[in-house]
Amino acid sequence: MAEQPADGGEVAKRVFDALEALKQIEDEEARAREISTFLRAYGPKIKELSEIRRAYVLGQRQEEVSVRKVAAKLGISPSTVQDIERGYSGSGRARPRKAKDDIGGDGG
Repeated sequence: MAEQPADGGEVAKRVFDALEALKQIEDEEARAREISTFLRAYGPKIKELSEIRRAYVLGQRQEEVSVRKVAAKLGISPSTVQDIERGYSGSGRARPRKAKDDIGGDGG
């Protein structure tokens, strides 16, 4: 079963349902073709949606709404709000590490 939004999210639920429907196509070739069509369009749409969400976060922060309040409104963590505010959109694994201070040693 697909992960569903915790509260409200009727439009998001319809999107999740549509993704589930892709997986339920019985004909393997037709299923793979439909999935390919979705994946081709997925990247640009995700970027567009992310930009819309970022504009909202930046607007809230400009109005001096706290990171915690914005996070609560969106149902995300405060650190995610901070990442959005900074323009960061990658996974935690891909996040660049801070350079180690030569004087501080390697910490190990």
